[in-house]
Amino acid sequence: MKRPRPSAIAGSMNVIMPERGKADTPPQCPPHSPPSIVISASNKWRNMLALAAADIGQTLRLWPLVWTLSLFDIRLRYRGSLLGPFWLTLSTAIMVGTIGFLYSHLFHQNVGNYLPFLSISLVFWTFISTITAESSICFTQAEGLIRNMRMPHSLHAARVVVRNVMVLAHNMVVIVAVCIIFHTVPSLASFSLLPACMIWFVDAFAISILLGIFGARFRDIPPIIGSVMQIAFYLTPIMWNPSMLTHRGLAFALVSFNPFYGLLEIMRGPLLGQPLEPHAWLVALGYSAILIIVTGLVFSRARPRIPYWI
Repeated sequence: MKRPRPSAIAGSMNVIMPERGKADTPPQCPPHSPPSIVISASNKWRNMLALAAADIGQTLRLWPLVWTLSLFDIRLRYRGSLLGPFWLTLSTAIMVGTIGFLYSHLFHQNVGNYLPFLSISLVFWTFISTITAESSICFTQAEGLIRNMRMPHSLHAARVVVRNVMVLAHNMVVIVAVCIIFHTVPSLASFSLLPACMIWFVDAFAISILLGIFGARFRDIPPIIGSVMQIAFYLTPIMWNPSMLTHRGLAFALVSFNPFYGLLEIMRGPLLGQPLEPHAWLVALGYSAILIIVTGLVFSRARPRIPYWI
């Protein structure tokens, strides 16, 4: 039997056979090969600060989404409730009424002066304590969104702030009612309420990011924050007026070095008809500047690690 030639086999299989003597020649690389790409994380503070600022900028551009998510949280929390968020308003009104009449007699204070002071203090302190409590778990609660969706991390902190601002708006009804009943008229320093509100919102956003990062990294932070805020409630002029401690020499220590006093006083003073207090503004601005700087540094450093901590 006659064997077919190799060229015939190659032609029938559509195979291109190399020429004899050139089959073992290795392929030559092009003279100019492209440079290799190296991917590495940058540890420069300038780049980290730029990325953190871009994260916050994206949150500002996604403001409608923040509002929608915050409104959804409110509706979900009070789903099936008859009064909804106004249950908080009712409970705050009952607390102000019962504690106000009791403590006004214990502290030998005039009810007409003490109840407006107490109502404003309790409403704003509820906002501060709720912000700090929910901020420490804002990233851990949003674990599903952080792992499954591409969105800025600061959006979850803004969600906590907007949600509590809505609750604060409901509780402001108590302040308005008490001031009308006891004829409390705001002073001419009420023009400072707008910048005071801006300071409150910026500080709330900064503390939400800061405590959210520490709460994601260390799970002991939420109970620690709860204990600290409970102690701060009794050391801050909320249930008592700073004028009560003037003769005891404690007013300077509990007022001058208390970061919560400045924040409360820049909002409480004008609403109670008091003049503008420069010392309270200095305390509020000083602690706010420290809070913003610390939050910016921590957020810039820890922002890429948040998905791995939650």
